[in-house]
Amino acid sequence: MEAPPFSSSCSSSPSSSTARLLSSPSSSSLLFRRNSFSKIHYSAKFKSPRNLSIRASGDSVVTLLDYGAGNVRSVRNAIRYLGFDIKDVQTPEDILKADRLVFPGVGAFAAAMDVLNKNGMAEALCSYIEKDRPFLGICLGLQLLFESSEENGPVNGLGLIPGVVGRFDSSNGFRVPHIGWNALQIKNDSEILDDIGNRHVYFVHSYRAMPSDDNKEWISSTCNYGDNFIASIRRGNVHAVQFHPEKNVGLSILRRFLYPKSAMAKKPTEGKASKLAKRVIACLDVRANDKGDLVVTKGDQYDVREHTEENEVRNLGKPVELAGQYYIDGADEVSFLNITGFRDFPLGDLPMLQVLRYTSENVFVPLTVGGGIRDFTDANGRHYTSLEVASEYFRSGADKISIGSDAVYAAEEYLRTGVKTGKTSLEQISRVYGNQAVVVSIDPRRVYLKNPNDVEFKAVKLENPGPNGEEYAWYQCTVNGGREGRPIGAYELAKAVEELGAGEILLNCIDCDGQGKGFDIDLIKLISDAVSIPVIASSGAGAVEHFTEVFRKTNASAALAAGIFHRKEVPVQSVKEHLLKEGIEVRI
Repeated sequence: MEAPPFSSSCSSSPSSSTARLLSSPSSSSLLFRRNSFSKIHYSAKFKSPRNLSIRASGDSVVTLLDYGAGNVRSVRNAIRYLGFDIKDVQTPEDILKADRLVFPGVGAFAAAMDVLNKNGMAEALCSYIEKDRPFLGICLGLQLLFESSEENGPVNGLGLIPGVVGRFDSSNGFRVPHIGWNALQIKNDSEILDDIGNRHVYFVHSYRAMPSDDNKEWISSTCNYGDNFIASIRRGNVHAVQFHPEKNVGLSILRRFLYPKSAMAKKPTEGKASKLAKRVIACLDVRANDKGDLVVTKGDQYDVREHTEENEVRNLGKPVELAGQYYIDGADEVSFLNITGFRDFPLGDLPMLQVLRYTSENVFVPLTVGGGIRDFTDANGRHYTSLEVASEYFRSGADKISIGSDAVYAAEEYLRTGVKTGKTSLEQISRVYGNQAVVVSIDPRRVYLKNPNDVEFKAVKLENPGPNGEEYAWYQCTVNGGREGRPIGAYELAKAVEELGAGEILLNCIDCDGQGKGFDIDLIKLISDAVSIPVIASSGAGAVEHFTEVFRKTNASAALAAGIFHRKEVPVQSVKEHLLKEGIEVRI
């Protein structure tokens, strides 16, 4: 099919500071410019995806436009898994010469356009797409095709599709960012969507393009989240999707794009997806044991050592193997918490980065990593920003990063001064990668009260009274793995980090950790009612009924568990089957 003439605006001016940060994806990473000080032993038993893939026949090279922001490794792994080699774009000419081009845009709209304009790639992209060459844009790679975006703007886009990319409206009760597995309404025959049927695909974004009379000929599917927004477009050989086709069922989309003339039969419609599903997340606390081996452990109120004479670190398995099993079992996300991240040199933590790299080769659900993401100065006096640290995690396979103690300090300062400096880890990372890539992990403990007016922090009336009959409690935030209490409540912290740029909250509770008696409903209801960003309930799950309870009694978007999964007391699939039976939508 011939594409009609395009009208583009590919000459918006770059911001040099952002462009310098992101414009060298092919350069050696920060990590390998330095010596590693890590002595932790690590080995992986997973095969590489190339050994598991089906080799493509004929021309098996895909040109990848990686402008240096966010997790593109998962797309690389998916392409290789499907049997293709990758040629990275180094110059605008590489775009023009491509036989098939994949553009996995990740991060913020303005930052991406800065880089594309600075490197002359915006004009090349327009020329390539105008000629109806095989193209697949992913997430931001779809948004950039539109005329402009309101994100940190207005900012001009490539101008190939009529319309403005705007922010989701959270005033109607829908949480922003839109994170999780949602359903598609397929409008036109797009070919690459033939295998999706009624199954969930993975979204993570705060901005979206809306259907209109001017762009309706482009739209191949929409998704409903408050409003119907554009989930995918297709015109001729040009495709783009707002969701992530490298995640789980989405692999079929990549396969159909890469094998457009193959004789793959259209699969019958499967699944019962109708709306945004509640997520079930497997969490892996990773640290070195006393022998120097990297293991998955689990705390009892944050104590990870066995109560034995040897007092060894509790060992529940190897991180890559467990993550792979949880993917097979149906976990919607896998979260790694590097609880040895207090070291002075987080970028020297080779084993944790290797865990991400190996895991992302075969685990096609979102990966979150936390621990050690902060500004720091190494032993040689060289200063590294939290943005540089986060960038290394993203480049190693993380889809989202989780910030803990550093977010507490930033919130305290913000509440004290009322000033957003733009220098905190939250602000830096969300500005470049988008707030959907930043999770704040809150670690509070209950402080019981007779009278809610006894403290300056938000207190709640408890469903179950305290040990001395107290009817109220406030939730004191902690830092350094729960070791130190801070003069700020969970409610105040949650409100502050949302304003500073957090896109999601991982809400733990030290009192419930490892107890298996259920989530702290009082706490989760307090926080999920207070913010408009998604909240992940954590700490205390011991039975499938606890997941139903937290989703019915609170506005949590996801629920996370660790020990019950590691010890095989409650399988992930059993949780999902129970939720489905109780009428709660989940991805199956």
